[in-house]
Amino acid sequence: MTIKDYLKDTISNCWALGHFNFSENDALRAIVESAAELKTPIFVGVSENERKHIGIKETIALVRAFREEFGIPIFLNADHHKNFEAVKEVVDAGYDAILADFSKLPFEENIKMTKQSVEYAKSKNPDIITEGELGYVRGESKIQTEVIEIKPEDLTKPEEAAQFVKETGVDLLAPAVGNIHGIVTNNSGTIDIQRIGDIKKAIGENIYLVLHGGSGLNELEFKNAIEAGVSMVHINTEIRVAFTESLRKTLQEMPEETTPYKVMAPSILAMKKVIAEKLKIFRSVNRL
Repeated sequence: MTIKDYLKDTISNCWALGHFNFSENDALRAIVESAAELKTPIFVGVSENERKHIGIKETIALVRAFREEFGIPIFLNADHHKNFEAVKEVVDAGYDAILADFSKLPFEENIKMTKQSVEYAKSKNPDIITEGELGYVRGESKIQTEVIEIKPEDLTKPEEAAQFVKETGVDLLAPAVGNIHGIVTNNSGTIDIQRIGDIKKAIGENIYLVLHGGSGLNELEFKNAIEAGVSMVHINTEIRVAFTESLRKTLQEMPEETTPYKVMAPSILAMKKVIAEKLKIFRSVNRL
């Protein structure tokens, strides 16, 4: 099945693809092993900085190797690439999907730059999956103790979403619906399920919604978001936190250990636990 086939199936059977970021081989292994054990296709993503850290050719080679080893669909996404040159670079390298994120620009400029990115990507690879972002998703991929105020103007308007997808030609839309990047410890807000449903209705059945900022949301929020029309959920901070907390604990408990793979092994298991929990919540199990 193609990416589009899986996306269509998320709507037909009310589940969501899991998208997890990685910046190290160990995180990628944790993601893929979890997906293979639960028999689900998986999206793996690298932001601009994550991709620069690993290397653009190295990310592709790693994903290719894991596909061959585990025999499951693994789709590589260029997550939050925020300028046209960066988009061109990953398209030319052969990524499966891109998020051309110009959401900080004014609406018309966002449309213009996203459309340019989509047209370039499709000219190089008609099967590439393109995503745009509309609205302002606040926060960043870390634990945030400060209060983050979501303003009404941050949120995606359904009528603008319809115009955006029509004029840009994207396959996926990442809206702002009260979601926040990272884990927010001092936040009483929740995502706007009604808005998700209204946006999905406005953009139509052949454009798919992506929920960014999934780290920290509860099971009911995920369930309601998926039932309202979300087809993919991004998780990054939670697996980063699982990794670093486990690593700190291991280094304290094994101060004399100098073998990297022995030090890293508990961290891989900690990430796998988080990933598996999320995939089960997303109803992704046994979707191959």
